[in-house]
Amino acid sequence: MATEVEIFGTDADGEALARPVGWQGDGPPPLILMEPEARGQPALAPGERVLARLRPLFGNRFAGRTLRRLDTAPGRVIGVFHASPNGGGRIVPTDRRAKAAWLVPKDATAAARDGDLVRATPLPSAPFARKSAQVVELLGRFGEAATLSLAVQHSFGIEESFSAGALAEAAAAGPPEAGARTDLRAIPLVTIDGEDARDFDDAVFAEPVDGGFHILVAIADVAAYVHPGSALDADARARGNSVYFPDRAVPMLPEALSAGWCSLRPGEDRACLFAEIDIDASGRKLRHRFGRGLMHSAARLTYEQAEASHGSAQPIAPSLPALFAASEVLLAARAERGTLDLPLPERRVVLGDDGAVLRVEARPRLASHRLVEEIMLLANVSAAEELERLRLPAVWRVHAPPTEEKLEALRGFLRAMRISLPQGGHVRAGDLQRALERLDGHDAAPLVAEMMLRAQSQAAYAVENIGHFGLCLPKYVHFTSPIRRYADLLVHRALIRGLGLGDDGLADAEIPTLAACSAAISATERRAAAAEREAMDRALALFMADHVGTVFPARISGVTRFGLFVTLDESGASGLVPMSSLGNDFWHFDATTQTLLGRRHGKTWRLAQQAAVRLVEANGITGGLTFHMANTGSASTRVRGYRGRK
Repeated sequence: MATEVEIFGTDADGEALARPVGWQGDGPPPLILMEPEARGQPALAPGERVLARLRPLFGNRFAGRTLRRLDTAPGRVIGVFHASPNGGGRIVPTDRRAKAAWLVPKDATAAARDGDLVRATPLPSAPFARKSAQVVELLGRFGEAATLSLAVQHSFGIEESFSAGALAEAAAAGPPEAGARTDLRAIPLVTIDGEDARDFDDAVFAEPVDGGFHILVAIADVAAYVHPGSALDADARARGNSVYFPDRAVPMLPEALSAGWCSLRPGEDRACLFAEIDIDASGRKLRHRFGRGLMHSAARLTYEQAEASHGSAQPIAPSLPALFAASEVLLAARAERGTLDLPLPERRVVLGDDGAVLRVEARPRLASHRLVEEIMLLANVSAAEELERLRLPAVWRVHAPPTEEKLEALRGFLRAMRISLPQGGHVRAGDLQRALERLDGHDAAPLVAEMMLRAQSQAAYAVENIGHFGLCLPKYVHFTSPIRRYADLLVHRALIRGLGLGDDGLADAEIPTLAACSAAISATERRAAAAEREAMDRALALFMADHVGTVFPARISGVTRFGLFVTLDESGASGLVPMSSLGNDFWHFDATTQTLLGRRHGKTWRLAQQAAVRLVEANGITGGLTFHMANTGSASTRVRGYRGRK
């Protein structure tokens, strides 16, 4: 049966996402993952409508194959309204791929003011006539990070409202009963999260034992509240994960659960699924045990509070010294195993009370972050080993090795720095890590880490375990964040079923759907990552708009036939330096060496080169930044090899 669908966005891989036109059913419309178009056909663009044949994946998700394109006019337009003096106006779309503005007649503005972000629908127009649209919703004022996040959310089709059934089930939730649960309330478990976190799904405790450590990891027991086949489960499956924007989050579960009964808030009894793990002094895991418990968080700590307590004679929580010590031996064991640890800087957008972007700053990399990462990694590995022991179907977290094509491009880039990688398919994560360590302290190291990230395959969820290349692990699952990731909830249900911990474990009917579910939640994860990245780009562009004309230190992060991409050292903002601005020359692009060579003057722009750039345009609507080189004479005349630390 053919269905008319509208393309509303793409995931991180550029694959089209769609939903049925004129959806009238209960709850959110189903998510349709469109298959790639036939060879020679242009890719589907947001707003395009097609007749598609749908194939059910699971629950509220379908795969779609295009049978016939119906039109090229979008079903809706998201953009900034600009009023005309005589009434009406025009809409400049937020989609950076849109080529022209839309006219808005006088009687179709819905009282939109100049500078409002709006949602509009196209009006009928004659062939070759200027496109026009009618405003149907006012989304907010342009210039606020919250408004731009909302625009991104609309563009990617990320649903914010929950079904009536899911809200009713969440509202009916209540405090956990002890029952057969292990009573952990006397153990001083603590949560360690970011300052702005509202959902606390993991708590930790450690103590020294026999030269090693006994570690307890308690995870919110979401499975006790979200049951297979329920309305809550259907909504959580459809979302796949929570999405985090600079100003707010779109949770996977209703707030009554995500920030309420499933959140391990201090001083309150909470249901949990726990892992007891013993490690020796070298970080080797000796044993583990899983169970269901009742816990009582002793404290809600921020990363900064835990860090300030590190090494203190009077720690803020009694188990912090043991937790830090345990994480250090686990980190050493991970380095010995040969994992890839890319030091990619994270940025944080700081907003004012009025929603304006005040500044963009780097997130510090603290030992307390490492503490949580290493303990959670240990718990995830333990869960994977337990599922394998139980011989149960599982949703694995898999990461394939880089393709040979990507590795060869990386080899060419590193060769210019006199760093080599093993040939053929023999590259391991440790080889990449050692190459990165040779650049430790060099100012090109962050860009090399970025290039290594681009060379990686995308991690995903799958029912067939192929191991995790980056972590150098033969088996791995996600277990520690069931409030914000559906994959973790499925792992919890599998453990509950396999260990006989209750009747709310993995249902028989779920097992045949796990493969399709894995593919779908991998897609929603990529969609969330792309949306979060685009929202950050727009917030950065808003912030940079007040700095047009300013010269910034930057590094060339991409070389193309049409210009250079640069990334600013301080803010991490990226933008394009058009070829036309590089000076009066004939430029030759060399894909192997990633350089632009000026044939007339012999100047060369190369990947990873430091440069001073002047901001000439910051488009907060699309998130695009345009730069010019501050001094085109600063280009090097040859590609220099890396000769040691700077």
